[in-house]
Amino acid sequence: MIVITVLVAEDNNLMRSAIKDLLTAAGDITVVSECTDGDEVLAEAVRTCPDVVLMDMAMQRMGGLEATRILRAACPDTHVVVLTGSLSAGRVREVHALGASGYLLKGGEPEELISGVRSVAAGGTAWSAPALAFLDHGSATTSS
Repeated sequence: MIVITVLVAEDNNLMRSAIKDLLTAAGDITVVSECTDGDEVLAEAVRTCPDVVLMDMAMQRMGGLEATRILRAACPDTHVVVLTGSLSAGRVREVHALGASGYLLKGGEPEELISGVRSVAAGGTAWSAPALAFLDHGSATTSS
């Protein structure tokens, strides 16, 4: 069995723990690192070389957009999926333009997060339906 490695960047302790527990319970996903701030993401990504980074948008010191920009330039083989509680057309388009592989909502179904991580690790994408609605249908696809 191939194990998918994930770095979770989330400043809320309860949310980060819940995400880790959910992913670990999937059986084929291992959380290799946890960050509470965007400043920590690059060093941890270089250290652990995860397949996927789940990136919160709103973190202290450095937010998810800037951390995604830096991470995509420094670690092009690591895929970024933004995991956020907010949805706006501008943010979705900016995340897409930065080269992120997905945009999932924290209020989504747990299985959507698991299948999204699997899809992105396999070279696909993970755009929630509401986020995808803000993009040109030819530029991103949902995972199934």
